[in-house]
Amino acid sequence: MAIDGKILSRAKTVLEEKRRARENRLSYRLEKVYAKAPRVREIDAELRATMTQLIGVALGAHAASAIDKIRAENLKLQEEREKELVSAGFSKDYLDDDYMCLKCSDTGFKDNVMCECLEAVYKEEQKKSLSNLFKLGDEVFDNFKLEYYDDVCTAGSGVSPRGSMEIVYKICVEYARNFSDNSMNLFFNGAPGLGKTFLSACVARVVADNGFSVVYDMAASIFSKFEDTKFNRVEDIETARLETKRYMECDLLIIDDLGTEMTTAFTISILYEIINTRLINNRKTLISSNLTIDELRRKYSEQIMSRLEGEYQVLTFYGDDIRKKRNTL
Repeated sequence: MAIDGKILSRAKTVLEEKRRARENRLSYRLEKVYAKAPRVREIDAELRATMTQLIGVALGAHAASAIDKIRAENLKLQEEREKELVSAGFSKDYLDDDYMCLKCSDTGFKDNVMCECLEAVYKEEQKKSLSNLFKLGDEVFDNFKLEYYDDVCTAGSGVSPRGSMEIVYKICVEYARNFSDNSMNLFFNGAPGLGKTFLSACVARVVADNGFSVVYDMAASIFSKFEDTKFNRVEDIETARLETKRYMECDLLIIDDLGTEMTTAFTISILYEIINTRLINNRKTLISSNLTIDELRRKYSEQIMSRLEGEYQVLTFYGDDIRKKRNTL
């Protein structure tokens, strides 16, 4: 799995902010206790002193007996500390400094491997990065309604739009749940309003929840960002380059609305670079377009189309605009 550096950086920042908030809460509680029970401050100083003593006697000739004596003194101080806290109206564990995550002590890593706590924050940050795709908040497979599609067979095909979309739906569910290096690339095509973006979001949500890096963007936006870096049209060029790097290196790239961008020699070359580079590096891509294969063939180069038709599973969306039907069903 590829880790999205931009999202990981945000996740680390979030975890660090939580750690600081915990430390600030403890500092606030300490000052509150010290103001009401000054003896606790003295005890804390004495406890720190016993730790220093332990270090000092650890290598001595009579270390064992000295250590036992210091430990006994330490326990006595801890008991007195608890009594002072309770007498001042606090719970005995009011000043306990427990880590949010005991596995990694809030560092986010254990044995150089990402800890579960940081992984959870990473997943949440990834969902936020996909917020443009998760517009309604209900983009889950269970909310995909096949009844929006006509159940009448298309003339000459013997298959209804609903029957076709049921197959598309099942392929998408299977694809998302079993996403891996062995997965196919997907190409969604069909008229506007047939659920291409919705199913893309469903796929993205499941794949991201399974720990893979997912990047979503509109085709026009992607090409614009490559143009910005190519022609130095932004002040922070390094950040812009990192953004375009994400398109190349994420586990799943979702390119929405291919064909709506202004087609130039530059956009065609960038599209070929994205598709070809990701194929070479075995990175998966989901592309959606309102154009048919024939329309795309007239718009893009033969090299691009040979890869789309040869390396992508083409899923055609059928039916009438379901956005209009939602208001009548």
